[in-house]
Amino acid sequence: MRTRIVFKLFLLTAALCMLILGAVVIGQTVFFKQFYANQKVKETVKSIRHFANEYEQTPGSEKAILQLEQKFYDQYHVWITPLDRYGNMHQANDFAMEVKLDSSQEHPELSNKEIRIPLYHLVNQEEILGGKTPQLSPGMRISIYGVVKDSALIPYIIGKTGIFPPGTLGALTPAQLEGVKGQPFWENRQLEEQVNQYLHEKYSGTAETSLVTMIIGTVQAVHVPQDSFTSLSYLAPQSFFMERARAYQAELLLNPGIADEPSLQITDEHRNDIPYKQVVLRVKDSVGGEGYLFAMVSLQPVDDALNMVKAYYGYVLGLAIVLILFASYYYSRKIAGPLLQINRVTEKIANLNFSEKVPVLSRDEIGDLAKNINTLSDALHSRIEQLKQDIEKEKKLENTRKEFIASVSHELKNPLSVMKSCLSAVKDGVARHKNDYYMAALEKEVDRMNLLVVDMLELAKFESGTYQMKGDPFDIDEAIHDACGLLTQDMENKHLNLMIQVDQARVWGNRQRIEQVLANFLTNAIRYTPENQSIHISAREEGEAVKVSVENKGARIPEDQLDKIWDRFYRGDAARKRSDGGTGLGLAICKNILELHGSRYGAMNTEDGVLFYFYLHKA
Repeated sequence: MRTRIVFKLFLLTAALCMLILGAVVIGQTVFFKQFYANQKVKETVKSIRHFANEYEQTPGSEKAILQLEQKFYDQYHVWITPLDRYGNMHQANDFAMEVKLDSSQEHPELSNKEIRIPLYHLVNQEEILGGKTPQLSPGMRISIYGVVKDSALIPYIIGKTGIFPPGTLGALTPAQLEGVKGQPFWENRQLEEQVNQYLHEKYSGTAETSLVTMIIGTVQAVHVPQDSFTSLSYLAPQSFFMERARAYQAELLLNPGIADEPSLQITDEHRNDIPYKQVVLRVKDSVGGEGYLFAMVSLQPVDDALNMVKAYYGYVLGLAIVLILFASYYYSRKIAGPLLQINRVTEKIANLNFSEKVPVLSRDEIGDLAKNINTLSDALHSRIEQLKQDIEKEKKLENTRKEFIASVSHELKNPLSVMKSCLSAVKDGVARHKNDYYMAALEKEVDRMNLLVVDMLELAKFESGTYQMKGDPFDIDEAIHDACGLLTQDMENKHLNLMIQVDQARVWGNRQRIEQVLANFLTNAIRYTPENQSIHISAREEGEAVKVSVENKGARIPEDQLDKIWDRFYRGDAARKRSDGGTGLGLAICKNILELHGSRYGAMNTEDGVLFYFYLHKA
């Protein structure tokens, strides 16, 4: 069984749409997250580089830098802050304290030195909001655990003097000490953890090192932000960002190989199953000092979006599949419908049925195909009809030839018989006194045969289908009078009365052939009209034509034979014998002449005789 083209198109279209839908779904669920992350990182890096250009051109104003950071976050939703070479927040003097250090044998370069300690890395959001931070005031004695780098002290633990007993460096964590003493302290937890790990790995728990130290000092002043628009208000709520900034500070201080890292560093971070991208770019500040731009961007929006999309896909896929099936069916019917119509019509054409046409419904290749098939159908139908007509015409001509040969044979048989009889009588010397009669009979039959041959040749010429009748305008009344003038003697011999009623009108035709038709009609009228009777000839205008009539008094033609009188060699009854003259081809010749003129013609019985008529177009 054949597979229908509609079903094939439906399957192919549905499969293709399903494939595209599957590719989109797989792409969004599998590849979109990575694509989004890559694009987000590219855009973030580009925006950070732009921020770096603005940062390098911004004067060392804390408020200007804060405005730049806030603007960057509002525009790109990326947290960013500048760090100095030691990982401290740059231009963070609004939240710091000034300390004068005591003398130190381990680090004499720090002895009796006054330093400013930024407090952003030593405070957590929870501690600020809960009021758990220790109260610092000028004159307070404090112990500082810190990392010494390039003659600079970077604290990671600050507490009142006495809560950290001597010898505890690297032995107990500050959290353990807090549990023992019950007193709070300032702590950079990320740096402290890295220091402990560093000490355990390198010195097996001893505290004797030149990189990490504990030193005592006196608080000289404490600076707390008075303006609500500060780094504390902007960054403190972002606890994870601050934690990662402190962790990066620990890397800067304790990892000597970080200086060899590329200027742009991108790492993946997670917190509470939320992915982040950490971006660090080495830059120069407005005065040419080395620093870093530390930024973090959350990828949580894409996770939320993907989770929503996965939940939504159940509905979307169901609706999409229904739409795909409907669209595929409609598309297959839309495309295959004209093809099915074309197939149905061409099957009929193959069976020589040209009654139906292909509807042209579109202006495209299928529409052109439908037009071409209709054109082919019309051309083929026309050629077949013409061929049928030619075959029918050929059959008719064949029958005509057979009838013609039979009729000619019959017509020639009698004259030849008469001629043979006369010749035999002359040859045998029978009735020699009648030789003149026999010779006259022979001459008469020869003339009859000659006339018959001339008429047959003329009729064959008209019936050949190749003869072109040439015509010109002429006066019909003059043609009628000329035809009557030729037969005046014959009418006088029978004492016939000729009555002519014609309108002066110009008609189109071959005057010679029209006079031949008139002469034939008049000859028949004279032949079959009794003596002392009348013949009426008329020519009357009827619209755009002229009707010419010839009516004679005498015997009428049977109604069933009125259509047969135009046939070759027709003789209706004994009243119309060969002895009356003629070849039997006159009316057949007239018929062909009138048909070549495109004229209507005919014969009809009247009350007293027979009327022949024909029409000619006005010139």
